[in-house]
Amino acid sequence: MVTQLAREAGAYVVGTGRAGDRQAALDFGAQEFVDLGNDVLEDVGGVDLVFDVIGGDIQKRSVGLVRAGGMLVTVAGPPEARPVDGLAVDFVVEADRVQLGEVVQRVRDGRLRTNIGTVATLDDAVAAFNPTERIKGKTIIRVRS
Repeated sequence: MVTQLAREAGAYVVGTGRAGDRQAALDFGAQEFVDLGNDVLEDVGGVDLVFDVIGGDIQKRSVGLVRAGGMLVTVAGPPEARPVDGLAVDFVVEADRVQLGEVVQRVRDGRLRTNIGTVATLDDAVAAFNPTERIKGKTIIRVRS
């Protein structure tokens, strides 16, 4: 959803991931895609914002892309590296009923698309989060029937 929200805000979005993720990233609104296995991430050049969901080496390499005054936002834990002339933020979700309601309304209106891969019951949660094969999309655990 972050790609769609960034585009809605007027951002030019460069997605990154494995080669098999290219079409999904473009379908969700990325204008360019960097295949982390075959392309050179550093060729992207200076960006205003990196939204990191991977961490590790990719986060460290992405920090070098942030131009002066820009920001690295990570959901992969506390930042291991920081932009030279920018900010690094460890993004932690705090539940906000009003904001979540706005997101739900955008999904219902078709302004935001979701990427749900699996829906499982609470009883099957452990197996759902430890699949025997890679599943594309987010895993949803249904706690009520």
